Amino acid sequence: MKIELNEKVTSGLRWIVAIFDKNKIPYKIGGGFAAKIYGSPREVNDIDISLSGKYFSIIVPEVSDYITAGPKHYLNEKWDCNTLSVNYQGQDIDMTDVDTLKMTDLKMTKWMNVKENRLFDGIITDINGIAVSIMDPRDLISYKKELGGEHQLIDIDAIQKYLNKNL
Repeated sequence: MKIELNEKVTSGLRWIVAIFDKNKIPYKIGGGFAAKIYGSPREVNDIDISLSGKYFSIIVPEVSDYITAGPKHYLNEKWDCNTLSVNYQGQDIDMTDVDTLKMTDLKMTKWMNVKENRLFDGIITDINGIAVSIMDPRDLISYKKELGGEHQLIDIDAIQKYLNKNL
């Protein structure tokens, strides 16, 4: 699948996926990047990746020159999780430990264990010559509906159109 991405995003994607593939690390790309694959018109800012935090010890030596934060525990009013963030040649890549990932619902009245709400396997697809695992659109739309912001509504609309056309 050919997707309009700038070279910085493509380079960062190729780099991190090669590390995952080399080390046989399962992952799912979500966030705005996955929404872009499903038709969102928004530009990709960062690459959000969910994986088991048990792989952080394998990843860290491979990405140590590019780490901007973590691995560490992150907690605010919306998120409670372990994270690892890198910046590869100007591209931010945020990795979240799906085993610890909790988020509040849209109204911020309860915590949800995200892993329990992901019902579908990742979808392996070719993005500009790179085989990647992306979050299933049904899980992605469910997840994004619990986030606030105009950009989430843009993504939700695009993902819903994709689902209406393809499922």
